[in-house]
Amino acid sequence: FAFFLYLPASAAASMSTSEDGRTLYVDDAPEMRVIAFSKTVIIRKRAKEVFVWGGDVHVEGDVDGDVAVIGGSVVQGEKASIGGAVIVFGGSYRPESRTPLRGEGKETVVFGMFEEELRGIAENPSQIFAPSFSPVFLAQRIVSVIFWFIVTFGAATISPGAVGRSVARFQLSSLKIFALGLLGMVLSIALVIAGVGVLPDYLTAVFGLMIFALLMLAYVFGRVTLQMSLGKLIQKRFFPEGRRSEALAAFIGVFVWTALLSVPYLWTLAVIALFAAGIGLVFTARSNGTWKTG
Repeated sequence: FAFFLYLPASAAASMSTSEDGRTLYVDDAPEMRVIAFSKTVIIRKRAKEVFVWGGDVHVEGDVDGDVAVIGGSVVQGEKASIGGAVIVFGGSYRPESRTPLRGEGKETVVFGMFEEELRGIAENPSQIFAPSFSPVFLAQRIVSVIFWFIVTFGAATISPGAVGRSVARFQLSSLKIFALGLLGMVLSIALVIAGVGVLPDYLTAVFGLMIFALLMLAYVFGRVTLQMSLGKLIQKRFFPEGRRSEALAAFIGVFVWTALLSVPYLWTLAVIALFAAGIGLVFTARSNGTWKTG
């Protein structure tokens, strides 16, 4: 399906679809902002902005603003022009001219991985919550276990005091940490949305990247803490004292959390919990690290 934003009545006749419904043609609609899912969009003459998820964009005419694609590619014709930025996640940008007509100083951002996966999500959004089991899925989980074990054990080795204090804080006041973390997530999203409507475009991009970077750091911090906390708890209950170690605790925690993040539908709650824990731990951090365990 597709959306057409800020679409005047005169522009209704400026668009059409192919017989199979998988290709959208846009003719002369300079005020049209097009958002399409699982369709190839062809701009024959003019459009204001284009966003497509799960399809390609072919610009044969002029686009005044940005062209963004997730799970597809942007193809710019030899005489076509794009006035704004070109943003591609899971695809490529292919200008047919060696010197494509672009707006002065406008950015081109291309991240070329996972094109087929992103296309599949656009065609069947439910697979986000219930991914199908496959050899690729299993391989991804094995790589995830290895990666997060290295990160978790490395953090516990390099900064044992900080990790130990965060584990202690989480075990003492987990509900408080989750509550503060959820509040922080909501406020972060609200600030980004407010910034889009108030700030200039370049400040919105900088502000959004800052919030994204902080959230990612909080996610890593929260995941390391929860993995170590769970690993130590399982060690304490099921392993004799002589067989306990930081490495084993890290591996157990990483394995269990990776398994939770692989369960259909449940993984969404697990991701929210990790983000909330990380943000909450940042909010409750104390510079002197004085947390008493009783």
